Amino acid sequence: MSKRHIVKKIITCFEKGGKLLIFGNGGSAAMAQHMAAEFMCKFEHDRRPLPAIALTTDTSCLTAIANDYEFESVFARQVWALGKEEDIVIGLSTSGKSRNVISAYVRADKMYIDVIDFPRKGRTTAKIQEYQLHLMHDIVREVEKHFL
Repeated sequence: MSKRHIVKKIITCFEKGGKLLIFGNGGSAAMAQHMAAEFMCKFEHDRRPLPAIALTTDTSCLTAIANDYEFESVFARQVWALGKEEDIVIGLSTSGKSRNVISAYVRADKMYIDVIDFPRKGRTTAKIQEYQLHLMHDIVREVEKHFL
């Protein structure tokens, strides 16, 4: 999915009253939190907060789901509980093979929630993360301009 397409989808989501549900594992979890903060606070300009939630931050929820069900369900159950049709699910993964990220996509599809699987470019985890961080900043910048 191109940057322009991602930007358009996110703008439409916010204009319809939707929110972003963002998640990933390890460094991608940190980037999910970073992305949510950029939308909720501001990036380069003061503007209204845009609703985005990192599903990686509630340790009680994460550990309860992992313990009572399985780690593969930690994001899917949160999408199930919090997601609505006008929302967007954004998964961050350097491999594209994380079972808990894929499971959340499957849940979102069942709920008719749009999914953005963040693109991966690069041969190593570090290069993919650098690419995704740069892309994330470009996306937030463009969305923010729209809401100024």
